[in-house]
Amino acid sequence: MEFRKALINARHHIVFILGLATALFISFAIETRETSQVLGNITFEHEEKIPLKPSRILTQEEYQWANTAWKYFENNYQENTGLVNSVDGYPSTTMWDTASYLMGLISAEKLNVITEDVFNIRMEKALHTLARLPLVNNRLPNKAYNTITLEMVDYSNSPTPNGIGWSAIDIGRILVPFNILIWQYPEFNKSVNNVLNAWHVGDMIKEGYLYGARLSATSDGFELVQEGRIGYEEYASKSMSLMGRDVFNAMKYIDYLEFKTISGVEIPTDLRDPAKYHAHNYVVSESYILDGLEFGADSVSKIFAHRVYQAQENRYRDTGIVTAVSEDNLDQAPYFVYNTVFSDGKEWNAITDTGEDASEFKSLSTKAAFGWYALYKTDYTNILINEVNTLYSEKKGWFSGRYESDGTKNKAITANTNGIVLESLAYIENGPLLSVGAK
Repeated sequence: MEFRKALINARHHIVFILGLATALFISFAIETRETSQVLGNITFEHEEKIPLKPSRILTQEEYQWANTAWKYFENNYQENTGLVNSVDGYPSTTMWDTASYLMGLISAEKLNVITEDVFNIRMEKALHTLARLPLVNNRLPNKAYNTITLEMVDYSNSPTPNGIGWSAIDIGRILVPFNILIWQYPEFNKSVNNVLNAWHVGDMIKEGYLYGARLSATSDGFELVQEGRIGYEEYASKSMSLMGRDVFNAMKYIDYLEFKTISGVEIPTDLRDPAKYHAHNYVVSESYILDGLEFGADSVSKIFAHRVYQAQENRYRDTGIVTAVSEDNLDQAPYFVYNTVFSDGKEWNAITDTGEDASEFKSLSTKAAFGWYALYKTDYTNILINEVNTLYSEKKGWFSGRYESDGTKNKAITANTNGIVLESLAYIENGPLLSVGAK
């Protein structure tokens, strides 16, 4: 009887250990198999030289940049819930933006921008809130929440009692700080487990692929849709694999990989047709930057990331337009645009989430510039950081970027931009954030 009771009490530890063993096996398999096994019959002709930046202590100016980014999280912190607004002064958030806050919080602690006490109090409060969120069908987090009331809301922050569905990519993103906490801050293991025990992560994985949920067009309920395109799909899957989930198919590149030559560089694109699959195949900087900053990238994503970067450098060399593109909030309608290397059949395309042309809002992205500056030691990344290092408010944080058309500032200020600025600076000093023993 005592043995049975002890076994029941230890079940969560057993599940975690089994999941960890599975994750280590998956990671080992990915890193040790031949590139051709990941990419099918597509191989790289030679090993590409990638100018990775070595770790070093931040300069005084860089440390001030980190403090500027933290201003955003001071200003937009909701004391009663422990969450942070996704956009300055707007009391709503997504799981992706909450992950950006948690990653910013972890980065600020690593850089000594905040004290250990502030870190502990804020992290514990956020995790406590995440464990008690109302969930879609009592299964998984909704796509958006009011940061004050914790109500499930739509993207206009209007309450929706049943939610509007979940995003597997966003949830995969928030599992990254959870993994960091488990490995580097074991004092939060119980709180992380409380969140994971409330969320049914397995519901968004089917035959090794990621599935989001959206409101059904034909019924009152929700429908599952395969979610993620090359870059984002593999990135979001990595954190799930580290928690023992079978996302092997989502982590492969070959199924839908197609190379397109953009500015003289063969970059990875997703050949799934947006008209058929109802999802756009954006090629942007962010997923590759986050993969490098957090995981250190793998043997394939490391090459893909550098190619996506190189195309942007080449565009600058060819046109004189300083280029670092990603999805970003705007300070004017339509308020959110994907600035891409390639999407929907066009190079250097800028579109809304519904696919409408947004060329007039092509921008230099602050977070993309910081990310490439952190990862690569090149003359061009120095140009990038020099172009964006004045795009901030001392009292509010970093702006989203600068418009290409007239050079004016895009004064949208967000959790995602400021979180990635902090991550980038923490990477410069510490290397990949999700590393055992990196605390």
